[in-house]
Amino acid sequence: MSSLFLRTLRDDPADAEVPSHKLLVRAGYVRRVAPGIYSWLPLGKMVLENVAKVVREEMNRMGAQEVLFPALLPREYYEATGRWTEYGDTIFRLQDRKGADYLLGPTHEELFTDMVKGEYSSYKDFPVTLYQIQTKYRDEARPRAGILRGREFLMKDSYSFDLDDDGLKHSYEQHREAYIRTFDRLGIRYKIVFAQSGAMGGSASEEFLAPTPTGEDTFVACHSCGYAANAEAVVTPAPAARPLDDAAPLRVMDTPDTPTIDTLVSYVNEHHGLSVTAADTLKNVVVKVSTPGSDKVETLVIGVPGDREVDFKRLEAALSPGEPAIFEAADFAKHPGLVRGYIGPQVLRSLGIRYLVDPRVVTGTSWVTGANEPGKHAADVVAGRDFTPDGTIEAAEVRAGDPCPRCGSELSIDRGIEIGHIFQLGRKYADAAGLDALGPDGKPIRVTMGSYGIGVSRAVAVIAEQAHDPLGLVWPREVAPADVHIVGTGKDNQIEAALELGAELESRGLRVLVDDRPSVSPGVKFKDAELLGLPTIVVVGRGLSQGVVELRDRVSGEKSEIPLAEAADRILAATT
Repeated sequence: MSSLFLRTLRDDPADAEVPSHKLLVRAGYVRRVAPGIYSWLPLGKMVLENVAKVVREEMNRMGAQEVLFPALLPREYYEATGRWTEYGDTIFRLQDRKGADYLLGPTHEELFTDMVKGEYSSYKDFPVTLYQIQTKYRDEARPRAGILRGREFLMKDSYSFDLDDDGLKHSYEQHREAYIRTFDRLGIRYKIVFAQSGAMGGSASEEFLAPTPTGEDTFVACHSCGYAANAEAVVTPAPAARPLDDAAPLRVMDTPDTPTIDTLVSYVNEHHGLSVTAADTLKNVVVKVSTPGSDKVETLVIGVPGDREVDFKRLEAALSPGEPAIFEAADFAKHPGLVRGYIGPQVLRSLGIRYLVDPRVVTGTSWVTGANEPGKHAADVVAGRDFTPDGTIEAAEVRAGDPCPRCGSELSIDRGIEIGHIFQLGRKYADAAGLDALGPDGKPIRVTMGSYGIGVSRAVAVIAEQAHDPLGLVWPREVAPADVHIVGTGKDNQIEAALELGAELESRGLRVLVDDRPSVSPGVKFKDAELLGLPTIVVVGRGLSQGVVELRDRVSGEKSEIPLAEAADRILAATT
C-alpha cells in the first residue's frame, strides 16, 4: 500500500445520502467529478472489473457472444424507431462540426438490430444472442446516491434474435437463469418481480431488485402465492359490476370549506346525513400530458378513490412515452369548465376531456365527488349512469394489505434497487429495421427480439449497500479487490514479515494487499483495513515475537492467532 494510489477519508462526503456513496468515497474506491459522474480509483476499478468478469462468464456460459458498439451514435438509428423524440430530455444530444445530430447511447437496441441485419439473412443463422459491456449515458434530472443513479454508468446489455415466439421464450428463460447465477455469485440478495417495459416496448418483463431501504423502486410481494411486482406493474383487482336499477338519484350538496377529502367526509356525514369514508369519495386529478417531439399537450383527468393518492411513478409508467405534469393555476384559467377543487366526472365528456379511472371504479359503483360548482359536491354519482369513463389506468398508490391480484391474499411492500431487467421485446425494433430471415421456403420471416440488461457499475454500489457494517465495507470474495489484506503494524521486521507472507500467498494464487506503510500508525492501519472491506485480514504485529500472526474474518469478525510457519496454509484454507 505504500505505492498504491489510495487515500482514505475519515469523514463522509457532504453530498452523500446512502451508505454505498459514503463508503465507496471514504474508502478511496471512487471520486466525484460532476453530478452523477465518477472516476474509479485502482481498488474501485478492480471491483468493477471483477463484477464485469462474473457477468461476462455467465453470458458466455449461456452461449452469448460479446461485441462492442460505439457510445457516440448518429441520430438516424434512433429516428427510425421514434426514440430520438421518445427519450425526450433524458439523452445527451450533440452535433459535430458539420451540424449532424448525435447522441451518447443510453441503450443500443437499434445498433444490435442493424448489425444482425447486415450480417445474417438466412433462417440457418438463427437463433443468436449478442451482448456488450459498455458505458451508457442518461441525462438524469436528479443524479443522486453516488454511482447508484448516475449520468454515466457501465452496463451489460444483451439481445436475443429468434425466428418465432417459442424461440424468444427460450432465450428469455436462458437469460433469466444466467441472471440468477450471476447475482448469486455476486452475493447480492435479490427479488424477481413483474415489471413494465416502458419506452423499451415489448411484452413479458421482469426486474431483478435488490431489497434495501435506500431503494428508489417500490415492489410488492405476496407470501401466500409468491407473486411479486414492481409497484408500477401491479394490477388492481377490479370488483364486480353492480346493477344500476336500485341506485339512488344524484343529488348536489353545499360543501363549504372542505378543501381536503377528510374535511369533505366529515362535513357531508354531519350536515347531509351520509355515512361515508374517504374510500367512498372520488378524487379527480387533472394532469397535462406532453408527447416528446410534439407541441401537443393533452388535458387528462384521473379518477381514484379518495383514500388514495395518485402515484406519479405509476402514472408516468402507464402513460409512457407521454410525460404527465400536474395542472397549475394558469392551466385552470384556460379551462373554466374545470372548477378547481370541485371537479366531477359528470361534465368531462361534454368538455372533450378524456377521463381515466382506477379499476375499482366499475359500473354501478356510487361516489361522492365534485359537482363542478364552487363549494358544492354531489352524492350518489354512479359510474355507468352519471358518467362513463374513457378507460381505466393504474395510477393509484399501492398499499401494504392490498389484495394480491393472483390469489387475493394481502400484499407486503418493500423498497429495492433495480440491478437487472429482462424484456421480451418482440418485433418492435425488427419492424423498424426490416430485420427478416429467409425461411426454408424462401419467404421472409420477421425476427423477434429480447433485451436484457444488468447495471454493472450499479451492482458495485448495490453490493456495498448490502455488504457493510459500522466499520466499513465487507466485500464478498468474488468481487473484492484482493482476497487477503495483510497489515504490517509498523516495525521494520513486522513489515518485512508481512511482505514475505504476501509474496508466498501470491505465489499460491491468492490476491494480496499488504499495508507496508512505514509511517502510518497501527490504529489507522486497522481502521483502513476494516474500511476497505477485504474478506480476510491478517495482522503481523506484536505476536510476531512469539511466532504468531492474527487472522481475522471480515464478515464474521472472528479472530484467531496462528503460527507464522503455518500461516500460508491456514490462510489459503480460510479463503477457499
